[in-house]
Amino acid sequence: MRIHDIDPDNRPRERFLRSGKESLSPAELLALILRSGTAGLNIIDTCNKLIAEHGLERLADLSIQELQKTPGIGEAKAMQIAAIFELQRRLHFARNMNLKVKGARDVFEYMKGRIPDETKEHLFVLFMSTKNQILRHETITIGTLTASLIHPREIFKAAIRESAHSIILVHNHPSGDVQPSNADKQVTSILKKAGDLLQIELLDHVVVGRDDWFSFRDHSLL
Repeated sequence: MRIHDIDPDNRPRERFLRSGKESLSPAELLALILRSGTAGLNIIDTCNKLIAEHGLERLADLSIQELQKTPGIGEAKAMQIAAIFELQRRLHFARNMNLKVKGARDVFEYMKGRIPDETKEHLFVLFMSTKNQILRHETITIGTLTASLIHPREIFKAAIRESAHSIILVHNHPSGDVQPSNADKQVTSILKKAGDLLQIELLDHVVVGRDDWFSFRDHSLL
């Protein structure tokens, strides 16, 4: 069935105008952007198939080549889909500029979309203002976290350069298990002592997974 064969009152565009964007399914919203289907498959069916195969959340992580494996999605449509999620990612970043951190949840929300490859472990440092706002963040190391890879000099040299009042450590666990390892605890202890000496406080160390986090401060480990 083509879009033009659908009852006009039930077409996505007409329902959007009549009832608002909330009335449309994810596939229909995507269809509004992609607009046209192929000879054998209308665009709503194509979008339903794409979402059914990968899930809405996973679409943001697919490459142009992976998107094109779904019939009806060519290079141009794959680029449109990728552009939607890139705009969403940039909007999230813009809203989080100078974010005031009140707790570990704020750190977790800030880091969403900022880890370039979640299959690898990354250690970041967030540079904080006197008002607990994030000035910016920096990647310290990529790979399994060990004390031998982390030198306080590099972290606090950057903190001094940024005129940071304090710092927050963040790292991800690709496994999804956010419980800290012994190495995580050792690194935290070393950097806490170094920060105390330099009077640049380590406010927290937050371990993030895909849907959860662990705060050293909340668990009285700082």
